[in-house]
Amino acid sequence: MIDVCLLGCGGMMPLPWRHLTSLIARVGGSSLLIDCGEGTQIALRKKGWSFKPIDVICITHFHGDHIGGLPGLLLTMGNAERTSPLTIIGPRGLGRVVNSLRVIAPELPFEVRCVEIEQPEQEFSMNGYRLKAFRVNHRVVCYGYTLMLDRAGKFDPQRAKDAGIPLKLWNPLQKGNTVTDPESGRTFTPDMVLGGQRKGLKLTYVTDTRPTASIPENASGSDLFICEGMYGDPEKYANAKEHRHMMIDEAAAIAHDAGVKELWLTHYSPSLTHPEEYEDHVKKIFENTVFGRDGMSCELGFED
Repeated sequence: MIDVCLLGCGGMMPLPWRHLTSLIARVGGSSLLIDCGEGTQIALRKKGWSFKPIDVICITHFHGDHIGGLPGLLLTMGNAERTSPLTIIGPRGLGRVVNSLRVIAPELPFEVRCVEIEQPEQEFSMNGYRLKAFRVNHRVVCYGYTLMLDRAGKFDPQRAKDAGIPLKLWNPLQKGNTVTDPESGRTFTPDMVLGGQRKGLKLTYVTDTRPTASIPENASGSDLFICEGMYGDPEKYANAKEHRHMMIDEAAAIAHDAGVKELWLTHYSPSLTHPEEYEDHVKKIFENTVFGRDGMSCELGFED
């Protein structure tokens, strides 16, 4: 299961009713934050979700509306007497940028580990899920992220009985671990009791980019695709192209081509005060489109 909350859906500058870009995903006992724009802490408090389980922060790129809230969040974590390490993932130069921001948050009681993305596509495994960063097309180096929660095959108790596996070893085998019975010395592997791998969960987040091939490739089959919809007015197309942002209908077309289940639009221009005005037009391209708003959340669950 993945809990997802769109903390802020604004781009460029905050508005009284719209915080800047940030997303949080809760997986098991850990939390992943993608981007940390101004107002992220306020949005978290409004939602009632805790910052304490955040152990990974992903930065898409180094523009202020995506990283400006980081120093304050680090200070809050420190004031809460956090001691466990925090991992921050982002483009090359991340360490330099984070250290510069930490001039105003110099003393922290926990380690900050900066992991710089070295390749156009790079995958990480952590906290029971897989995370893939992939390059998109913005004015500066920028990455989208896909979070994948795999699901092992269904446990077959009859196969376990037939193989003579002690009951006390069933649970670790069900979790995908290889175990050895201390009494008999026999070793048992998960494939002895598990069926084929079942469909997992997939969440893809993309912002600040023109449409590019890497997006539908990595978003393909996502349970939830969260994508920038900077502008809706066709007259803004030239502006979107010049500054390498995305139109709402372009995001919907990608969602359609990628075969995602649901699209949430985010990262609206300050000039786009009522994005829902384009709902009829966009839903003709991709029916299951939702216009994101601050604090909107959902629970992604496994299919039976």
